[in-house]
Amino acid sequence: MLQIAIVGGTGYTGVELIRLLSSHPKVNIKWLTSRSEAGKPVASTFPSLRGISELTYSDLGEDTLSALTQCDVVFFATPHGVAMQQAEALVAAGVKVIDLAADFRLQSLQDFEHWYKHKHACPDLLKQAAYGLPEINREAIKSASVIGNPGCYPTTAILGLKPVIEAQNLASDALIEPRIIIDAKSGVSGAGRQAKLSLNYAETTDNFSAYGVAGHRHLPEIEQGVHVLLQSKFTQNIRFVPHLVPMIRGMFSTIHLGLTEAGCQLDLQAIYEQAYKDEPFIDVLPAGEFPDTRSVRASNRLRIAVHQNNSNKEATILVVQDNLVKGAAGQAVQCMNVMFGFEESLGLNHVPVVP
Repeated sequence: MLQIAIVGGTGYTGVELIRLLSSHPKVNIKWLTSRSEAGKPVASTFPSLRGISELTYSDLGEDTLSALTQCDVVFFATPHGVAMQQAEALVAAGVKVIDLAADFRLQSLQDFEHWYKHKHACPDLLKQAAYGLPEINREAIKSASVIGNPGCYPTTAILGLKPVIEAQNLASDALIEPRIIIDAKSGVSGAGRQAKLSLNYAETTDNFSAYGVAGHRHLPEIEQGVHVLLQSKFTQNIRFVPHLVPMIRGMFSTIHLGLTEAGCQLDLQAIYEQAYKDEPFIDVLPAGEFPDTRSVRASNRLRIAVHQNNSNKEATILVVQDNLVKGAAGQAVQCMNVMFGFEESLGLNHVPVVP
């Protein structure tokens, strides 16, 4: 039985980790930390966990490191800049680290410090960290000591682009035009649980807004996915615009591709189906269908629909996921399963909640 800790158990990704790991047959949650809720039962903060979890929040204080080194793996569901303060000592003690923030997502130290405005505390460990997207980076995850869990938007974008980029890498000519447009929408839980005027009910209900148009922190992560992880042979210029929509959870990314003459000769539907036929959490819908966010709610599934229009030389890839599960906590558990040699879907076969 793996002994695990969740550092930062009061946010939305933290409670999703508790929900998923409480029913995982191979783990025991040894520590659940929160300074603000220390001493309180987790069920008093999240009544949905009554009868499910008897855990109590702890503030480990000066004993944090010695307590966490008793674990096999530590999940950090904390703001950016927290995990990197503890990761080096934990790894030295043989503990695996999975960070749900951005401390270990970007391989470039310069990109991290530019976009997140933090000086990295352990740049050498950053070089060793594995990007936690199993469908692309499974082998690296198996042997990694530190996982940078992907951002929610990059998960949809990179997995939405993977089959066509890989097909293009095998071709002698470009299949898609250099410009890629990603138009993405997220429910408000993606912005976290903190109190902000822009996130309160009166501001978000019956409202739809774009943000980060001049540049969003997830853009370099998407670019890294295309050019480094997928090793695109061709330069792709990515335009990414995220939006906040009036729903609690869910994410819908629409990816617009221009097709070259060579690209119009391909059956993208068949390419996507073949690319993901053995992936337990990726569902490529039949041709002509449309995904919706309700179809993946509270699950680790990601659904893709491919729409190809050769007469207009264009393709549209539609991708949906639950931003808190496949976009965050579920993906972290999936990475843990890969790291420790468990069945990848263990503890993650939840049926989506409808309606």
